[in-house]
Amino acid sequence: MKKLLLVSAMLITAISLHAQSDKYSAAMKKNIAAIDSSFKNPANLISLANTFERIGLAEKNQWLPFYYASFLQINSVFMLQDKSMADALSDKADMLANKADSISPENSEISTLKSMIATGRMTVDPQNRYMQYVGVINGEVEKAMKQDPTNPRPYYLKGQNLKYTPEAFGGGCKTATEVLEQAATRFETFKAASELHPDWGKERNKIILAECKK
Repeated sequence: MKKLLLVSAMLITAISLHAQSDKYSAAMKKNIAAIDSSFKNPANLISLANTFERIGLAEKNQWLPFYYASFLQINSVFMLQDKSMADALSDKADMLANKADSISPENSEISTLKSMIATGRMTVDPQNRYMQYVGVINGEVEKAMKQDPTNPRPYYLKGQNLKYTPEAFGGGCKTATEVLEQAATRFETFKAASELHPDWGKERNKIILAECKK
């Protein structure tokens, strides 16, 4: 009888965990599908970021909700005309990225994200903040490349940064093209670990590379 009760309890637990997993996956798929359309304005990005954060707080052991919440927060900074809220949004993005990092350390996608956050902070006042953040921007990208050499996104970010860096500082299209081509090669072969994992950047990389080759 005790064995029967134990088996029944284990079966109920397994069914419950499976149902929770299905609910999580469904919520993530729904909100990931909404990312592209949310880029219409910063408010949409922040609203969707808050949704991902709530999923993360409910799941606790999943890094992807916090990753997407941070990703959307920092992209809202790039879209702002008025930069008065940029530092506060970057702080929130940083906090969310650190939560993701605590769950999944040494993660190439999260290191790439941290480079983006440093870039967002720098864009508030590039002239005065360049020296403060350039080391973090480049350092996190290089870390991401080492953590997963097959990941195209750190190469894409490095190439994009080089394109918009003055030639006097080692940037410009001449130096960016090689890195963007390395990203393009990786985008062709890269396969995300699941449909919930990051898979962005390919089309934007193509655009920037084409601009550099004109």
